[in-house]
Amino acid sequence: MKRYWLCLLLTLPLWADVAIDRKADQIDVTVDGKPFTSFFFGPDTMKPFLAPLRAADGTIVTRRWPMESNIEGESHDHPHHTGLWFTHDDVNGVKFWENPKPGPDIGRVVLDRIDKTRGGNRTGVIEADFRWEGPDNKVILREHRKMTFYSDPENRIIDIDITLRPNREPVKFGDTKEGTFGIRLADKMTEKQKGGMMTNAAGQTGMKAVWGKPSPWVDYAGTLDGKPVGVAIFDHRENPKHPTYWHARDYGLFAANPFGEKDFFRDKTRDGSLTIQPGKSLRFRYRVIIHPGLTANTPLAEMYSKYR
Repeated sequence: MKRYWLCLLLTLPLWADVAIDRKADQIDVTVDGKPFTSFFFGPDTMKPFLAPLRAADGTIVTRRWPMESNIEGESHDHPHHTGLWFTHDDVNGVKFWENPKPGPDIGRVVLDRIDKTRGGNRTGVIEADFRWEGPDNKVILREHRKMTFYSDPENRIIDIDITLRPNREPVKFGDTKEGTFGIRLADKMTEKQKGGMMTNAAGQTGMKAVWGKPSPWVDYAGTLDGKPVGVAIFDHRENPKHPTYWHARDYGLFAANPFGEKDFFRDKTRDGSLTIQPGKSLRFRYRVIIHPGLTANTPLAEMYSKYR
């Protein structure tokens, strides 16, 4: 009988939790005993980011360049596309999105402190504070970020909760398509390489139908290593200007951007900007789900209905 129970225990999952491992300039996240992603925030980074992102079976769904340079066949465009990140390219006129290296109009998001790293059964949490600095090192904006990682047998799920506060003066998020909550996907699952397809909540498919349109969620699904896999971004119902617009491209950029109306509507008279006054704050929440299967085989509408 003891032998039977020992054999049974060996066949059961050994992990059902999230482990958070703090290191000097990064934090590693392990889900159910498997590497999921790492959070980078060291002095050599221009903005904090998560990379790479993996599906539950270990498949890497994000482009690995420029963080890794030895991946054969990967594209080398847009060096500011680093895994998963949150910034914008016109914050009081300073560029925080297209900022691969310092420059006269380039900003940087700098770590103030890591507030919390906690693993546990079913969930793990990272909380941190950042300051958005202009090229003169003047602090424009302060950010508090909470990231919650979930254990799930099929999906990899992240909730990201960001609160932004002006430092001293009003902060204007300008109208530009270059933003805001972005992921750069693996080349092989993109529309451009005919490996993937975008679909929004209205069932519209392809870049021409999805780019610049409002939608509470978009899924970008394709095939990697012969296996169907998708990445969905959910825009929280209480986010500013919900449902957000989408700066989603056939080459693999996948971003929610509520600000870029002039470009999205091709109308220079529109103004999609938003200003935060001192003493006020702006909160953004997103859920990312990396799922097995293509969009049509994934109950994304039901999943979104449960996102609160």
